[in-house]
Amino acid sequence: MREKIEKDKDGSHKDESHPDGFKPYLKLTFVIGLGFFTMGLMDPLYDTYLPIFLGKWISSMRTIGFIMTLDNIFAIMLIPIVSVWSDRTRTPIGRRMPFILATLPLTAVFYSFIPYAAVASLMALVVVVFFLNIFKQAARGPVVALMPDIIPGDFRSEANGVINTMGGIATIVGTVALARLMDVKIVLPIIGDTRDKLPFPLAGILVVIATLLLFIFVREKPESMAAVSQEDAVKRTPFWASLKTVARAQDKSAIRILVSLFLWFLAYQGVLPWIGKYSIDKLGMSSGNAALGAGMVGIAYAIFAIPSGYLAHKIGRKKAIRIALTALTLVLLALFFFLPFTSALGLSGLPRMIAFWAILFVFGIFWVTVITNSFPMLWQMADHGTMGIYTGLYYTFSQAAAISAPPITGTLIDMAGYPAIFLFSAVCMTAACLTMAGVDKGEADPVVLKKR
Repeated sequence: MREKIEKDKDGSHKDESHPDGFKPYLKLTFVIGLGFFTMGLMDPLYDTYLPIFLGKWISSMRTIGFIMTLDNIFAIMLIPIVSVWSDRTRTPIGRRMPFILATLPLTAVFYSFIPYAAVASLMALVVVVFFLNIFKQAARGPVVALMPDIIPGDFRSEANGVINTMGGIATIVGTVALARLMDVKIVLPIIGDTRDKLPFPLAGILVVIATLLLFIFVREKPESMAAVSQEDAVKRTPFWASLKTVARAQDKSAIRILVSLFLWFLAYQGVLPWIGKYSIDKLGMSSGNAALGAGMVGIAYAIFAIPSGYLAHKIGRKKAIRIALTALTLVLLALFFFLPFTSALGLSGLPRMIAFWAILFVFGIFWVTVITNSFPMLWQMADHGTMGIYTGLYYTFSQAAAISAPPITGTLIDMAGYPAIFLFSAVCMTAACLTMAGVDKGEADPVVLKKR
């Protein structure tokens, strides 16, 4: 699985060893996806249940929204720095792996403590969340940058689809399987009373296992790293200078993608943290079922992530993203009218829940199309030495949106109720679609596409 990959002048990669296209890289990409599995496992449970835990101590949705941004504040601070730091790191086990091994196990430990801290006090919960997010966000950049280090540029939409499938599988494991254990009340050694606790320590164990498997089966190549190190010594541009270069470039495609992703993440993060509380407060779900909304998005991720990457090669990444953003706007408008419409139809209880889950499944289909193809568009504009910088830019803009969104939508809930957040997000998706119209770069190499 360690085929020779040569670099083009534009920084993309040409696969000269495998005329079969992406197929030779498929197994390796699934293994690389274990890093995404850890994030996909933790994030939905965190986003679903932390607002519920905080709600036991805090009544203001706006305040809960501010606390929910803590992970995103650390992300915007740490991801760009650690991504560039890992770009410049050279060790016998690679440049990304040392950061992954140092941070993911500690992330698992603090993640496991969340429900116990929630019972103890608000201060204990905030302290655990604080340290959890230091380690989790420090891990995220190297985890993401590992794939484009190894997979050729023209195959990254397919690879990103595989990786998002791993994230989707993890979301299913967390929200459909583990989350149901929130309703289980038994007493176990060490863990104690399991009600509203068990999924978190179990998820922590799975994160440690995935990290070990990632280290065992994905070995970065020291010889290629040494060659890149010599090349980077000449070509490398300081981080802030790279940001200025992107902003001042005559072609504004990179900036337009970054603005667009800020808008669509503003929409997504404006809704995501409240789905669990919405399910309990408005739809009458139990704690164990509250995460199934996110689970439906995860199922759609797992099913459609890979097809969405291949679809982008048929019609183009930009077109695929703009179609998906239009569809997401319509889905969010459906959620805006969901409560009055289902009430008018006389739906309640389980039928209403199923209708809600079905809408979120459709949301997941189009959301994964956006995510699968937007990252490769940025990667296509980078070379090997700046891959971490573009990864950092992606997360800087996405986490800036994630910091802004929960306080805004929390305030909207306090002022106008839950439906207001869906309308807000629909407007953001529409704006993102319009901004993407000006993007001219980031497609896969047309010569390679023609061969395939």
